[in-house]
Amino acid sequence: MDVITDNLGMIGWGLATTVIIALLAYAGALILGAVMTVFRVGPIPPLRLLATAWVTVACNIPTLCFMILLAFGAPRVGVGISLFWSAVTAIVFSASGFVCETLRSGVNSVPKGQIEAARALGMPFGFIIRAIVLPQAFARTIQPLVNIFISCLIGSSLAAAIGVRELTNVTQQLNIVYAEAVITFLLSGLIYLGIAFGATKIGALVERAVTATPGARS
Repeated sequence: MDVITDNLGMIGWGLATTVIIALLAYAGALILGAVMTVFRVGPIPPLRLLATAWVTVACNIPTLCFMILLAFGAPRVGVGISLFWSAVTAIVFSASGFVCETLRSGVNSVPKGQIEAARALGMPFGFIIRAIVLPQAFARTIQPLVNIFISCLIGSSLAAAIGVRELTNVTQQLNIVYAEAVITFLLSGLIYLGIAFGATKIGALVERAVTATPGARS
């Protein structure tokens, strides 16, 4: 157990980096995914085409490919980006496609009568989406969105491949020094599991609170 007790600071730093990457990537994916959702359900054909292409690329190319291209390819064309932000940006791009598809399913579940009534009252498309459709879409897809956060968390481990000192990278370094793969990776796995379990519980509480709000899912 010396490998753990002697390196708590190092492990804590890696854990903090992992959590920061996951939270930043998830926040970015939610925003970008919501924008792409609006484009996909909107009335402007070029934006619908853009969103469709975005989702196709984001959901079908491994996140690690994006990460490596950003970390080592972007500087070759004059775009300076740190390894940390390469990891975050790659996860944002990949996760945004799944957020878009998740929210689009939520949008499709909103009763069409509500949208038609809003149009009959003369409400503009942007207001209908912002005030009526998206809030209900988020409320109807809480657990799937929590699953995307867990994907961002797990995806952050790929940052080890480009040299970001997050939890998996720290685990690899400790294993090289101490040759204790079982202990180090078991600890790492349990930490990821604990965070994912906590996120699932929080998502369930939020979903229960939303469901209990009158009219939230009507």
